Amino acid sequence: MIRVRAVVSGLVQGVGFRYSAQEQAARLGVAGWVRNLPDDTVECEVEGPAEAVGTMVDWLRHGPRHARVGGVHVQDVPVTGAEGFRIT
Repeated sequence: MIRVRAVVSGLVQGVGFRYSAQEQAARLGVAGWVRNLPDDTVECEVEGPAEAVGTMVDWLRHGPRHARVGGVHVQDVPVTGAEGFRIT
C-alpha cells in the first residue's frame, strides 16, 4: 500500500474533474479524497496498491475530457488506512 498527494494545475476547475476523479478511483479501487484549492488547482490524495495508485496518477495527468492539465506535482505521504474516495 502507498499513498500520494497530487496537485493538478491547468484548466482543472469547472470541468467535472473532481467527480470524474471519484469515478476513476472507484473503478480502480483506490481510497482518498479530492478537492478544489483557491489557486484554481485540484489537490487529491490517493491510497491503495502501488499499481492502482500509479494508474490513478496517470489518469490525473490528463483528467476528464474538458480538462487541460498543465502539470501534476506528486509526493509520497504516509498511508492512513483510508476507505472510500470522497470529494471534500
